[in-house]
Amino acid sequence: MRRGMTKAQEIAADLREQIESGDLEGGAALPSEAEMMRAYGYSRETIRAGVRMLVDEGLVVTGQGQGKYVRQDFERVVWNWTTLESRSRHATAVEGKTAGDQWASAVSGDGKTPRQEISVSIVEPPEHVRESLGLPEGGLAVKRQRVRYVDSRPYALADSYFPPDLVTGTPLMEPRDVSAPGGVLASVGLIQVRYRDEITVRMPAHKEAELLALPAATPVAEHTRTGYDADGKALRCMVTILPGDRHKILYEVDSD
Repeated sequence: MRRGMTKAQEIAADLREQIESGDLEGGAALPSEAEMMRAYGYSRETIRAGVRMLVDEGLVVTGQGQGKYVRQDFERVVWNWTTLESRSRHATAVEGKTAGDQWASAVSGDGKTPRQEISVSIVEPPEHVRESLGLPEGGLAVKRQRVRYVDSRPYALADSYFPPDLVTGTPLMEPRDVSAPGGVLASVGLIQVRYRDEITVRMPAHKEAELLALPAATPVAEHTRTGYDADGKALRCMVTILPGDRHKILYEVDSD
């Protein structure tokens, strides 16, 4: 037994070293409980306790049946929030080379296949969204809810909220990919000239983990972006949930 460790900690440490060294690669099955019982000379419950530590850390995931596997990392998608909402970039997109909205266009530009599951409803928004949009207590918003996939794997959740009077009768009420030169809001005369961003890093809610197929111990970034017109009126509040194991967020900021 390793000095200062329990038997379960010893098993976890040994398997962790094999994962970190690459001896056990992402997606590889761990040795069976019977194999580890023979190798370590410990009981089945001790083996399970050691493996459970790695599951809690997010290094090991449970597959179909009772098998345990080394967590396989996703390819990270770079979100360049500096240009993602650029009206000029969107307006000059080449016809036929974009795929729906700006997010889908950016993913396609990286040679990947985007897909979104979209629903639209009228809801009482979360409190921080209601405050960002300047809605009264109990006020309603149009919610455009999207589960975003890259190459058929769930990558993000994106919920956009709008004051109902601004978007009723526009394509934003339709549960499908919609786009327009400069953006759909701009196409109906609602120009976002300024954004306010808030980023919170936290553990996911149960529903978020379920929709995104998140392994245990996977944090998410909650990115809230509120867009304002030239008069300072809030036009849209978008809340995006970005799993920490499949995204890199990029900003470029001028020093002046």
